[in-house]
Amino acid sequence: MKKLVFLLCLFSLLGTQYAMSQRKSKYKAVYQLNSDDDKVIRNTLRNIKNALEDPRLQNKVTIELVAHGGGITAYKKDKPYESLLQDLLNKGVILVECENTMRERNITKDELFPFIQYTPSGNGELIIKQSEGWHYVHP
Repeated sequence: MKKLVFLLCLFSLLGTQYAMSQRKSKYKAVYQLNSDDDKVIRNTLRNIKNALEDPRLQNKVTIELVAHGGGITAYKKDKPYESLLQDLLNKGVILVECENTMRERNITKDELFPFIQYTPSGNGELIIKQSEGWHYVHP
């Protein structure tokens, strides 16, 4: 009888530990890109790639990159970032551009890569994501 009680307690404890570990099994990070500096853009894209390759985060992280202001440069067809962005997109990264920036700079969707998503406000997107528990990363 004592063995049965012990085993029940042990299984209960293991079940509780498993349930607690599952709460932390998913991570969400939103990266901000608001610079047109080539080094900043490349560093940001590399940092995202590094996060995706971190063994502790593999298959456990969702990442969104929000570009606004000068960051729109990364999403322009006439710039050299398409293959880097495609690689991130293929790994599940969500690539988002601020429509306010597009209006302010007179840039149309035709000038940007077709795989980009849009948000009315880059700052608004960052605020919403953080309020939903996403971790904010700025280069």
